[in-house]
Amino acid sequence: MQYSRDGIRRKAHEGVALVNLMTQRVLEWCTARLAEGEIVAMATIIDTSGSVPAKVGARLAVAGTMAEGTVGGAGLEFQVTKRLRELHAIGKVSGEVATFGLNKVATGHEVVPLDSLCGGRVCLVMEVVIPMPHILLMGGGHVAQAIAHMCNGLGWDYSVQDTRSEYSSEEVFPEARERHCGKVSDFLISENLDSLKRFSDILLLGHDWKEDEERFIGLLTMVESSTRIGVIGSKTKWQAFSSKALEAGISQSTLDSVDCPIGLDLGAESPAEIALAVVAAVLSRKKGADPTAGNWRTD
Repeated sequence: MQYSRDGIRRKAHEGVALVNLMTQRVLEWCTARLAEGEIVAMATIIDTSGSVPAKVGARLAVAGTMAEGTVGGAGLEFQVTKRLRELHAIGKVSGEVATFGLNKVATGHEVVPLDSLCGGRVCLVMEVVIPMPHILLMGGGHVAQAIAHMCNGLGWDYSVQDTRSEYSSEEVFPEARERHCGKVSDFLISENLDSLKRFSDILLLGHDWKEDEERFIGLLTMVESSTRIGVIGSKTKWQAFSSKALEAGISQSTLDSVDCPIGLDLGAESPAEIALAVVAAVLSRKKGADPTAGNWRTD
């Protein structure tokens, strides 16, 4: 079949439009996965030459066992998917550029030859994106409000749950992604292991220790290690909560994963100081940094 010059242009524009549509879908999919607290690894074609199965801008992303998009299929896609899953498993922000020759005898500096008859070359950038923290503040008092204020400045997400409407309102938490007002039991019933993964951290900051104890026991039966639980309170409160949890069948190793007291030990006293200590602890975990380690001057 032969095309006129206008026909070729039209086909080219259609191809670009299709790539743009697929790109939008992949990016929307990635955004949704990140909002659920999942790590995403994505490959993007940034350059091509010769005969290739996909255009510049084509994207392929993976998260867990799921995948979205395509970079052309066949051996190229197999190798790219394999590498994306390797990067995803490491779980750290990273990126790399790879060039594939779609011919088993392809040569050149840092070119990966593939058993293909296309004959062209494809250059991709592969990157790992880590979700930003999303902190659930269970109890909307002064400490929660101070943490929310800091989250706003950092561009982090936060949500709030309180049994009192005046402490979970839009007026008090205007930037909250979610606001939950109601019984603790109702909130726990509405959640499950998978849904709670959207939170990087869950902080128990309630005004009533009985409410926090109910949250504590309920959450520890559902939450996995991907979500960190922190409890504000004294040594006496922690001992009482631990005893109740063990009676409920929660393991000691699960209890050991809980942060109590919350935040780095900065000598914090006021709500703003406690918020600073909490946010610093979350940031250090996100960055994989040890706040007790020295710096280049102490090495």
